[in-house]
Amino acid sequence: MSDPTTGNWPEGVARHILERVDSTNAEAFRLAPRLSGPAWIMAHRQEAGRGRRGRPWADPPGNFAATLVLHPDGSPADAARLSFVAALALHDALTGLCGPQLNIALKWPNDLLLNGGKLSGILLESAGAGKQMNALAIGIGVNLANAPDREAVEEHATRPVSLKGETGLVIAPEELLDALAPAFDQWWRQMRGHGFAPIRQAWLARAAKLGETIIARVGTTRTEGRFDGIDDSGALILTTPRGRQAIPAAEIYFSGG
Repeated sequence: MSDPTTGNWPEGVARHILERVDSTNAEAFRLAPRLSGPAWIMAHRQEAGRGRRGRPWADPPGNFAATLVLHPDGSPADAARLSFVAALALHDALTGLCGPQLNIALKWPNDLLLNGGKLSGILLESAGAGKQMNALAIGIGVNLANAPDREAVEEHATRPVSLKGETGLVIAPEELLDALAPAFDQWWRQMRGHGFAPIRQAWLARAAKLGETIIARVGTTRTEGRFDGIDDSGALILTTPRGRQAIPAAEIYFSGG
């Protein structure tokens, strides 16, 4: 564990910087039983990172890989909404470091886009049995320096991009962590004090393709409709020829891939 390098680091939150690890989420769960409060775990190299649905997450040198581990005191539904808190925090951290001209937007449920390409992914995992969560890991990967090849992602998926490749800007992983931790703390306090409504409103203000036609895929089921927001649970709201549908989990595709 290393001490925070900024006076803005949130009080009571630990900070662990590792040179190399299999997965920051896996390390978070290994550390969780010994933690008395929240902790960020960042690794300069992550050798077995993973994304949603068990997909591998490439993590070359210079990219950001970190996990916030918590002992949640709410319901699993409350914990799931923290993905929106994480997305808002990452949006604020990057615009704070790079400037408000940075062309970023939030893609439901948990990606961040830069110039229309996928810059970051967020993965929530929990440990525990049934409705009792012993620990929640919020893993965040950001392509700061390098992005995977287009051929490495599935067909029709959003093209991967890197911050350096799109803008020429170079941000060190620890610099991003020191901006992200206080931003997350601020949004988390907002949700604990005022509920999900202000988080929902802020997320929608930064959402990609709001009001446009998108495609939601669940398994082999494909639903096309107008993206009309998210509900109080964070589910996607699509307006289709059959009416409005709330979709709690799906893969999202835009026209043109």
